Amino acid sequence: MSLAAISDDRLHAGVDQGLRYRLKAATEAAHHALDERLSQFDLTTTAHYRRFLQASAAALLPLEQALDQAGVGEVLGDWARRRRAEAIRADLADLGGTIVPIDLRGQPLDRPSVFGTLYVLEGSRLGAAYLLRVVTASADPIVRRATRYLRHGAGERLWPSFLSELAREPLTPDDEVRMIASARAAFAVFAKAMASA
Repeated sequence: MSLAAISDDRLHAGVDQGLRYRLKAATEAAHHALDERLSQFDLTTTAHYRRFLQASAAALLPLEQALDQAGVGEVLGDWARRRRAEAIRADLADLGGTIVPIDLRGQPLDRPSVFGTLYVLEGSRLGAAYLLRVVTASADPIVRRATRYLRHGAGERLWPSFLSELAREPLTPDDEVRMIASARAAFAVFAKAMASA
């Protein structure tokens, strides 16, 4: 099942979705390619799940750090509860994994780029809910327990609340171009990490 095919429309009825759908369309190919890479992992096995988490952490940690450096807390007041670095570190500690973050070099994120990066990170929670069902079917109890990252924010309305902030953000056409470029770049970071795994 493709993670890109998981629909979340029911979660945010009434939100102006024009920008969200433009972001989705602009990143659809990158999202599909990442799904293809993810399908190569058997997440019920310890070795594959460890590799998946190591690759996820290699992308997630530097992206969260870049958001921190860009002042993401001014964009999302609840950013501290959205961060998943500690959750994925704890899971990898349980599995004996290591983290080698990807070195992100380039311009600091501006406000539209913060939103583009957040679109990818926050949207990944939808796929995480599907992956969690796969992981919890593992025969290995350590794998079944190491799900802090995939469970993070479960039961909270983090994705719909992010979409609400996105819909309220005043944007120029140039801002939207930078937002889309940032979202594509974030997908590329995850794709690079998964390819290395």
